[in-house]
Amino acid sequence: MLKRTPFYDFHLSHGARMVDFAGWEMPIMYRSIIDEHEQTRKSGSIFDVSHMGRVHFTGKDAARFLNHICTRNFADQKVGQSRYSLVCNEAGGVLDDVIVSRDQKNWIVVCNASNREKLMKHFVEQRRAGGFDFDMSDQTEATGMVALQGPKVIERLSGVLPVDLKEMKRYHFETTSIMLIKFTVFRSGYTGEDGVEIILPAKMAAMAMKFIGGSMDKESATIKPAGLGARDTLRLEAGMPLYGHELTETIDPISAGLGWAVDLTKEFVGVEALRAIKEKSPARKLVGLELEGKRIARQGMPVKHGESVVGEITSGTFGPTVQKSIAMAYVDANSAAEGTQLSVDLKGTLNPAKVVKLPFYKRPS
Repeated sequence: MLKRTPFYDFHLSHGARMVDFAGWEMPIMYRSIIDEHEQTRKSGSIFDVSHMGRVHFTGKDAARFLNHICTRNFADQKVGQSRYSLVCNEAGGVLDDVIVSRDQKNWIVVCNASNREKLMKHFVEQRRAGGFDFDMSDQTEATGMVALQGPKVIERLSGVLPVDLKEMKRYHFETTSIMLIKFTVFRSGYTGEDGVEIILPAKMAAMAMKFIGGSMDKESATIKPAGLGARDTLRLEAGMPLYGHELTETIDPISAGLGWAVDLTKEFVGVEALRAIKEKSPARKLVGLELEGKRIARQGMPVKHGESVVGEITSGTFGPTVQKSIAMAYVDANSAAEGTQLSVDLKGTLNPAKVVKLPFYKRPS
């Protein structure tokens, strides 16, 4: 049986089309993917992301353990800061990409829904092998999580939440309470827009949705609900990797262009393999592609340089904001330079494509 988030009734009442996503019944869209995409870029949207894993770490070895299993160095991370990182296997492949946040009394790790059980098993094995002393608590089903994204979100929420969002820096957060409801608000997101992500108790989720979202049924509403379909087109325009596409257990973060989130000066699971990859330089690199015309490249489609297959599509869509057919792909390093003319095999038709700098879209400053 599929799991349901605390916002399930909200989704149904707003006409969401529900689908199975990583074992959860989630909204793929409410109105249309394009409408929800444009609403996010122009004003604001609220996404249910409660399916994502939320794990708390406490105890004397919690920070040391996170440094052992993650590629990022958390030694100098301050309370109220979040950092993007990766959890790798011994071969340097990515088990998941995560956000690690340091709160007053604990560390919070947010992971992908499809990888939560795998990671929990990995954490237990690594704790036992290394003799680490800490407590780990999976808070996923006891809490809800929403992402509010868009250029008007911070202004809208500043009059609602008891947090100075305008002064909060990107990848910082604050834990506070309102009407005795404790919640944590992070200034982060996965759309390329400004906004926040909020974690709160599952029992309070329905009431909180009305409080933070306001009247979302009006045509002129600042914030409207959006589903996973728009979330994917938004993140792809913003050049953000998706696990199972740009990241897998056989793909390393150096090849994925995420070297900035890997500290090779410290010891962690997979560091030796990653040092070797860095020294030799990756054989393949993740690139952005702009395709001629409007046909969409799908995951797994071959990328060619002349007559030779030099890579493979990982994600593709027609970008509603950039108004271009865009894709990300892994290609041979000698075909990865910006401006290189390639082609994508769209089921037997070679469609011209050009290597471009990621991201495809940046929000106006």
